[in-house]
Amino acid sequence: MSPLKRKKLNKIRTELDKLDNSLIKVIKKRTNLVKKVLELKDKKNQIIDSKRIKLILKNIRKKSIANKIDPKITNRIWKNMIWSYIDYEKRNFKKK
Repeated sequence: MSPLKRKKLNKIRTELDKLDNSLIKVIKKRTNLVKKVLELKDKKNQIIDSKRIKLILKNIRKKSIANKIDPKITNRIWKNMIWSYIDYEKRNFKKK
């Protein structure tokens, strides 16, 4: 790789690092909201809401297409995020 390309690559990676830092802050906010949702659930079987998951993924697909983002990428990201939070809720569910 030429020195010029290396410099450009490093600049882009710095931008990616800044974006990752922003995403971490968004994930923290999302986690706090999930905690609040979890407090409202009475039973562990309320953790997975299949209808809501389908609706979320459908909306993400529409928004991805509208924003010219490959919907396969966003679908995979959201599915992983949803299932990660489902796992989080299951681990943190406190029976009332």
